Amino acid sequence: MSLVAMVVLALSYFLGAVPFGLLLGRWRGVDPRRVGSGNIGATNVTRAGGRALGLATFLLDLGKGAAGPLLARGAGLDPGWIAAAGMMTILGHCFPVYLRFRGGKGVAALMGVFLVLNSVAAVAAAAAFAVSLLAFRYVALSSFCLALTLAGTSVWLRGASQPGSITALACVLLVAYTHRENWSRMLRGTEERAFAPPDPGESADG
Repeated sequence: MSLVAMVVLALSYFLGAVPFGLLLGRWRGVDPRRVGSGNIGATNVTRAGGRALGLATFLLDLGKGAAGPLLARGAGLDPGWIAAAGMMTILGHCFPVYLRFRGGKGVAALMGVFLVLNSVAAVAAAAAFAVSLLAFRYVALSSFCLALTLAGTSVWLRGASQPGSITALACVLLVAYTHRENWSRMLRGTEERAFAPPDPGESADG
C-alpha cells in the first residue's frame, strides 16, 4: 500500500465519521440521540427536527459518501483503492470515532459512494427504495432493498469481481447489520411505518 493510498483511506474514514445529523440537530437545539431510535441518520433527524433538517442531513451524508471515492480518484489511485475509499467513508459514517463508534446506518453515504462508482446502479437502487417504501412503508426494509438492488445491478453490469461490486456486496451485509434493531421491531410488530402519525409507544427507525 502506497503512502498516498494510506492517507486517502484515513481521510475518507474521518470524513465519513463527521456526524452531520448530530451537528445540524445541535444547531437547531435538538439532539437526535434522545429522540426515536436515537440514531443520527436522516430518518431520525427528521423526527427530531423536521423535514428540512432531515433533508439537509441526507444531502450532507450523501455528499460525504461521494467525497471519499472522488478524493481517491483525484489522487490518481486505481479502481480498487477508489472503491476502498468509498468503503472507508461508509464505515466512518456507521462507526464514527468521534461518537464512540455509534453512528448512522450507512444508506445515504452508500448512495453517495455509488453515485461515483456506478451511477446507474445508484439510480436503480433509489428506485427500488421508493417502490418498496410506497408498497410496505418500512424505511428499514426499503433500505435493505436499496442495498440488494445496488449490489445486484453492480454485479450484473460489471461482474462480481469488480471492486465496486465487491463493495456493494459487502454493504448488503453492513446494511443488514446496522438495521438489526429494526428487524427485531418488525418481528414484534412495533416498527413504525412511514407516512403514518407516530405512536408514542412505538420505537422508530433511524
